[in-house]
Formats: sequence, C-alpha cells, structure tokens
Amino acid sequence: MPEIIVRDLSPEVLADWLAFFDHDAFADNPEWSACYCHFYHFDHETGSWDDRSAKQNRGASSELIQAGRLRGYLAYVNGKPAGWCQAAPRLLIPKLQKDKSLAIDDADQVGSVVCFAVASPHRGGGVANRLLEAASAGFRAQGLAIAEAYPRKNAVGDADNYHGPLSLYIHSGFAPFRELEHVLMVRKDLTGLASV
Repeated sequence: MPEIIVRDLSPEVLADWLAFFDHDAFADNPEWSACYCHFYHFDHETGSWDDRSAKQNRGASSELIQAGRLRGYLAYVNGKPAGWCQAAPRLLIPKLQKDKSLAIDDADQVGSVVCFAVASPHRGGGVANRLLEAASAGFRAQGLAIAEAYPRKNAVGDADNYHGPLSLYIHSGFAPFRELEHVLMVRKDLTGLASV
C-alpha cells in the first residue's frame, strides 16, 4: 500500500494545491472543475455562483490561501497530491455562517469539514480517512472541542458525496446531530482525543 502523507494547506504548498485542482481533482467530473473550493467562501448575495469562471475562483482561492483564510489538508501519494479536504474553524467559512438551517450556538468551538476531493485513481485507498484524521487532529490542536461535517443524505456516486460519505464519518466516531432536508449534520467530540 502506498504511503499517504498529509500536509496542512499553506502558501508553501499552494502550487501543489493548484496543480491538483488544475489537473486531477475533477478529471472525471469536469462540470465541477471551476470550483477551486471557493463555493463556501463566495458571497452569494453579491452575484451568481454559476456566472463565475474557473479563473476567477482559482485567483480568489489563491488569495484566501495566501491570507490563511482558506484552510484544509492536502494528501500526497508517492509525492504527488492525491486528495484534498477543506477543513477550518467554522467561523472562517462564510457560507456556513449565513445558512440559517445550519445555525448553531457553539460555532466558536466547532471545526467544520466542508468537502473532499480525491483523485479517482486513489479513491478507496484510505486517502479520505487520513485527511479526516488530520482535520480532527488539527481542530483539537487549535483548541476546538467539536468536529462537524455535512454528508449528503441519499448521495449517489462520488460527485454527490463531495462532503464525504456518511460511512466515512461514522467509521471515524462522528454521530448524527441534526437532520436537514438534504444533509445530515454529524459531530465528533474532540475533548477526549489524545494529544497529537
């Protein structure tokens, strides 16, 4: 089994992150290739997401990464980026703050796992598990008490499971917290985890 190395997203790995999204992340799902993980940071009140270009989102996400406002983890297999997980303190993800159906009272204690992208040759090889482990450990290291995620209910196929499949979270110790129309909010208590 190939070694999976996970690194925090930072300006130092921006070139790798961009290369992953430019070529591999959505190779089998080209209609999403323009996202560059910017959807949850775009101000949807100021314009239409569907009108944005890949170039706009690529540039905007690059700026957020440079500023430390778009966060997550990049997984490498054999030295090449193979997977990505957007995971950050909930207060740093604008769309979660504005969605009334996702409103919570303890947002300052929550780390949110928003989405995954794993290159198709590496799916089923443990990349998403390693990314989720890194996200949970990272949240705890930042002093957050809860990891939260939003798997889609009745998801069909890899593209539909971009939040991560429910089975991934259950396997990692998450439990249902709130049921919504299309997603199930799940949570994991991080206060009992051993130090990393």
